[in-house]
Amino acid sequence: MSEQASTAILEVEGLQSGYHGVTVLKGLDFTVGDEIFAVLGANGAGKTTLLATLARLIPLMAGSIRFQGEDVSKLPAYETASRGVGYVPQEKGVFPGLTVFENLCVGGMIGKRPRTERIAEVFELFPDLKSRRTQPAGTLSGGESRMAACGRALMQDPRVLLLDEPTAGLSPLYVDMFFEKIREIHRARGVAIVLAEQNATKALQVADRVMVLSLGEAFAVVDAGQITTQQLKEGYRI
Repeated sequence: MSEQASTAILEVEGLQSGYHGVTVLKGLDFTVGDEIFAVLGANGAGKTTLLATLARLIPLMAGSIRFQGEDVSKLPAYETASRGVGYVPQEKGVFPGLTVFENLCVGGMIGKRPRTERIAEVFELFPDLKSRRTQPAGTLSGGESRMAACGRALMQDPRVLLLDEPTAGLSPLYVDMFFEKIREIHRARGVAIVLAEQNATKALQVADRVMVLSLGEAFAVVDAGQITTQQLKEGYRI
């Protein structure tokens, strides 16, 4: 196990979950420490299902999830959020009818530090949001909407941040910017990150460790610098 994962924040054992009785994840075992942990895989590999399950939006069929040493397998999503699990879904990460500022305030309902302090930190991280604070979130561009969704999750002061394909559909400029922000969130704010991504090249540039999902199974869990092109091709079934 890598040094980053020596003290586990998330511990997943025998995880099975899915939808309407159909098993998507087929017995996953992994840990996440104070690191950027990338979950790679092709469309349909189970990345979104995994993050939604970790966020407690999808019930477990089998196995367990431990967060900071406590079993959270059966807790509702609001309870894990209040304990420090932040989640940014791939789509619909903002309330479109609320302003950017109001979206951040919704996230700020969880957390103990002064809300104004946390909002200032989000605006420092994403300066574009500050100039759009009174703008309805539904009118933001794709990249701006991703920032707002991420900022709202950060308002919770999470210990771990689950990011589901944050750069999907974004322009190359926003993609580069967002990966830099992911690195900054981890290093400067001490937030562990689970990053689900199709863009293996970019994810491997920021990740400490990587898990390749293939049809709901963990094809490989290794240090990011050690994964081979052959492993990626086999995991993606190229």
